[in-house]
Amino acid sequence: MDQSRTKKEALEKRFDPKEFLKAYYSFDSTSSEKNDILMFFLRNFFKTFILDGVKGNTLIRIGGVPSILELLSACESFKEIIIIQNTDRNCQELQKWLKKEPGAFNWTPVVKYACELEGDRKKWAEKEEKLRRTVKQVLECDVTKFNPVTFASLPPADCLLLCHLDASCNDLSTYRAALKNFSSLLKPGGHLLMVNAMKCSHFVVGQQKFPCLFLEKEVLEEAVKEAGYDILQFEVTPICHPASLVEHEGISYLVASKGKGKED
Repeated sequence: MDQSRTKKEALEKRFDPKEFLKAYYSFDSTSSEKNDILMFFLRNFFKTFILDGVKGNTLIRIGGVPSILELLSACESFKEIIIIQNTDRNCQELQKWLKKEPGAFNWTPVVKYACELEGDRKKWAEKEEKLRRTVKQVLECDVTKFNPVTFASLPPADCLLLCHLDASCNDLSTYRAALKNFSSLLKPGGHLLMVNAMKCSHFVVGQQKFPCLFLEKEVLEEAVKEAGYDILQFEVTPICHPASLVEHEGISYLVASKGKGKED
């Protein structure tokens, strides 16, 4: 049986996106570690998109997490954002927020912190509306079987944002292949951003446990370079989620550029 298909089917049936967001993306008065992780990512995205000036026309975000956190600073630097998710349920969860539907996850506390970094916490409502206008498409795709031809109509991206592919890939060869395939979406000289849990064996959502690809720093670096990128920043922090949620050893944030002389 196709293991990647089995994993996608398990995520589609057992992964509850709303429970995931409540567990991992809510500021929590009882878990300083979880708050520190959210702030780690928000500060890094602020630095990349606002301070360092990574910008352009199109950003494509790919991953198995129905989150807008990674896009809060990006919407100030890109004219359009395209989101590719690995399950239909994740797409539906994102669409609820984009369309302001009842039952949508409350991102406001996270948005307020992003606005605080940018200098005005009170502009959170404007930020939410700007992001909603900037997200042009939400698409579903099995990230382990990505076919560039299927997405040939998408505009070439100036920035590619890959979020937690380790949760979607069964093995390192699948992970490496996905990295190389996604590269076809990115312009030469464009930027790759990646967030991952490091040395992660599994994560928990509700009562469900999901396996995760075990990634070490050196292995991730090698995979990124083999896919044709030059690493500009690679930060690993030892901050961890509570062991009841994730078995891992820190999280990472990586920025790289696609070599201009490297064609897909």
